[in-house]
Amino acid sequence: MKLVRGAWKILVGIKDGLVLLFMLLFFGALFAALSAKPNGGAIRDGALVLKLDGAIVEQPTTPTALAAAQGESPDHQFRLRDLVRAIDTAKDDARVKVLVLDLDGYGGGYPAAVTEVANAIGRFKTSGKKVLAYATAYMDGSYLLAANANEIWVNPMGGAIFAGPGGNQLYYKGLIDKLGVNVHVYRVGKFKSYVEPYTRSDQSPEAKEALTALYGSIFGQWKELIHKARPKAQIDQFLTTPEVPVTAAKGDLAQAGLAAGLVDKLGDRVAFGRHVAELAGEAPKKVAGAYATIDYDNWVAANPMPTGGDKIGIVTVAGEIVDGKAGPGTAGGDTIAKAVLDALERKDLKALVVRVDSPGGSALASETIRLAVLEAKKQNLPIVVSMGGLAASGGYWVSTAGDVIFAEPNTITGSIGIFGIIPTFENSLAKLGVTADGVKTTPLSGQPDVYGGTNPQVDTILQSAIEHGYAQFLGRVAAARKLTPQRVDEIGQGRVWDGGTARQIGLVDRFGTLDDAVAEAAKRAGLDPKNVSRVYLEKKPGWFAQLLAAWGKDDDDNADMQARDVFGVIAGERRDVLARAVGDAKRLAGAASVQARCLECAGFSDARASRADLSLAQMLIKAIWP
Repeated sequence: MKLVRGAWKILVGIKDGLVLLFMLLFFGALFAALSAKPNGGAIRDGALVLKLDGAIVEQPTTPTALAAAQGESPDHQFRLRDLVRAIDTAKDDARVKVLVLDLDGYGGGYPAAVTEVANAIGRFKTSGKKVLAYATAYMDGSYLLAANANEIWVNPMGGAIFAGPGGNQLYYKGLIDKLGVNVHVYRVGKFKSYVEPYTRSDQSPEAKEALTALYGSIFGQWKELIHKARPKAQIDQFLTTPEVPVTAAKGDLAQAGLAAGLVDKLGDRVAFGRHVAELAGEAPKKVAGAYATIDYDNWVAANPMPTGGDKIGIVTVAGEIVDGKAGPGTAGGDTIAKAVLDALERKDLKALVVRVDSPGGSALASETIRLAVLEAKKQNLPIVVSMGGLAASGGYWVSTAGDVIFAEPNTITGSIGIFGIIPTFENSLAKLGVTADGVKTTPLSGQPDVYGGTNPQVDTILQSAIEHGYAQFLGRVAAARKLTPQRVDEIGQGRVWDGGTARQIGLVDRFGTLDDAVAEAAKRAGLDPKNVSRVYLEKKPGWFAQLLAAWGKDDDDNADMQARDVFGVIAGERRDVLARAVGDAKRLAGAASVQARCLECAGFSDARASRADLSLAQMLIKAIWP
């Protein structure tokens, strides 16, 4: 009996310990959630700090419990509309004494998104308040933001260097041949270069032609914006013969930038902080370089979107367009369609704005979204499309539902074309002595056969289906843009265009931001644009997702977010190139439907590669170079 009583006491002790542990975890999580929640009432006079240590995106992704369980901190992302609203509301609020741009660890964004933020910074500066920028190293995107500041500071150990758009794309044809993989490509469009890395060992002349024009336009707009925002910056020599000013400064990049008017002051963070304190006030804690700050999240929470007036619905198509359901940051066809149809059922919307920021993806999912949007037209609601940084391929397919299309001059759009990829491994297996055989009752039995390869019948059927899909794409664009299918075919063929050229050839109607699109939707609905409210047709992240995001924001140990000099920034970009190569391999293996997707689009965002691809790339690096 003593043994039984002893065992019972042990079990009771274990139970009590588990209950206590659970309670500690529960209250700890509750405290963390409450602490992480933005507090609009905590705002005091000081500097509004924009620490842009994450990508500027249309729709941030939601952290997952699985990623948290694996120890992965979520990527810090800044929602474009929140960022712009924070800057615009700050310029007229007396509590904000100065705007600080902390660009160490800058996470990037598509040109149109970065330009919109830069313009907001410029508006803040014209209000009479100062904007101060600091970084260890400035590159193309971060410098466009900094150029709109009154003072640009750089760490004496850093500098500024500009690369411009472009660079090499990896091609896997040689590797694929060595592995014996047979990549079956079904496509339409001579400029539809998404499949080229798997079928060629170099870039096609058509792809070079299209990219040369596109790069030239985007880069020209970047230079024009820099010259306008900061006329004294002598950037031309840094773009054409960058070695001349650097060698003249004996390799001191910071001094070279200072001499050329690219930056105004050299100083470390402590010196910069003391200067900010002169304008914003001292911090409560007397730490060297500290100053009174206003937390960005608190400021956004204290300045929400207006909620009164008639409702304009806004549906966001952001990220890769995929079949089925998906969370924020990925455009799940069924998810977005349901959000639109549910909103229309409530009968309280006066117009619908479709905000597109996507390189495309599944043609089926793109059509699912388009048809859902057209249900609004059946209810006689005006439909206005607002293109963000990117609205290409499937993103343009969705856009054909609009009555009018807005874009920015440096929006990347077009890429009207579709394709399908099916890899088979009969040659790979043969090298290992493995063969395939069986009984077929029809020419399509077991097809497409990843073990034995495709046959002529299935190749003919799949290519015919792709051509039919392309004809559908042409027809939708022709009807929406009031062009002939022949004309759409001429400007289609998978070619990518900048927003300015797209407007000239009829793919876009007007230049403007999301605000302009909402105003146009209100006017078409017979409403005063000043008396409408926006209803975003998307699910808000739950408390757990917000908690994970807050943990990611406060994770100071994340090496990606630390200050880096020019060499560090360049090394990080090269690592991202390897991560994108990993992504290429995943996309080849995971191609599961007819695709309307843009390859070139990924090269225009200086945002970092996805964390999943980056993690796998890091594993490969460690395996090769331990």
